Amino acid sequence: MQGLILAAGEGSRLRPLTFTVPKPLISVMGKSLVERVVEVLRDCGVSDIALVVGYLGRLFVDVLGDGSRFGVRLSYILQERRLGIAHAIYRGVEEGFLRGPFIVHLGDNYFGEPIQEFVREFAESDYDVFIVLTKARDPRRFGYVVLRDGRVWRLIEKPREPPPGGYTLSGLYMFRDPELVGRAFSDLKPSARGEYEITDLIQWFIDRGYNIGYSMTGSWWKDMGTPEDLLELLNLMLEGAQARVEGEVLGTINGKVIVEKGAIVEGVVHGPAYVGRNAHIAKSSEIEHYVSVEEQAYIEGGSISRSLILEEAKLVLGRARIVDSIIGPRSVVVLRDGKYRLIVGERNQLEGL
Repeated sequence: MQGLILAAGEGSRLRPLTFTVPKPLISVMGKSLVERVVEVLRDCGVSDIALVVGYLGRLFVDVLGDGSRFGVRLSYILQERRLGIAHAIYRGVEEGFLRGPFIVHLGDNYFGEPIQEFVREFAESDYDVFIVLTKARDPRRFGYVVLRDGRVWRLIEKPREPPPGGYTLSGLYMFRDPELVGRAFSDLKPSARGEYEITDLIQWFIDRGYNIGYSMTGSWWKDMGTPEDLLELLNLMLEGAQARVEGEVLGTINGKVIVEKGAIVEGVVHGPAYVGRNAHIAKSSEIEHYVSVEEQAYIEGGSISRSLILEEAKLVLGRARIVDSIIGPRSVVVLRDGKYRLIVGERNQLEGL
């Protein structure tokens, strides 16, 4: 089975973070989401994977390379215009990469459970299409699936008024025959928002009597679309993490804390929290719950809660408190006092607030 990771979007709702880095390459607890997705597919036995890239696509090549460090073979397919998920999948067909059954995983989605059971169910079945369903707090943001008599009956893209009893379509899809996918795509028309929708692609198979299988998530699922989504993903990942200390703790850690190699903790860290490689928490600092301090970040003074501090960021906080914030890579934030919620892009400088 082959793998297709879709990572061509611009991530406009995550700006300014995504002005310089695609959202699947944002680090969470020491590793970008797309790296985690590659590992997830590898652990399912998928060794031939292509990334569909577009916006800042060269950065994926810089980070992931040919896939050898993951034990897989990675190739790259360009989607020059972002014309929707169905079009991104078709690019894998059009380029001749897809030759048999394949898994599609969105590059900005993550599951709180292994997906091997879903893959096994598809592999051992005669399903033409297999989808994974979940529940979302706001189903209007996603594809919506209506079942009838235990079968997939109707898919609706971002419904304004979702019919009761339906489910959210997660970012994991499996297809048996790439040639059929190409035939289906040739019949599709762009939606009102100018995209070829995954819901329309799957509905094509339903309307023609093909065998559609589905399974339900048994844990959480997260789409990383907004800053709030990213922070919620961090919270969920920290909840499931195991405490581990490999760095130097000269201060105090309480609860479930990960301290990576080369990190120095002189202040106080309350778990769940993550301190990345070669990060430094100075003695005057307090890291509260649900914080990830990424590689080589430096924190001096103040307190931080429910936030993501990206690699090589430097924060000198005085008596200030930062909450529900994302500080971009290699940015500098200098504060004196007060409470702040900040979304800061890469290489920004904020001083004297």
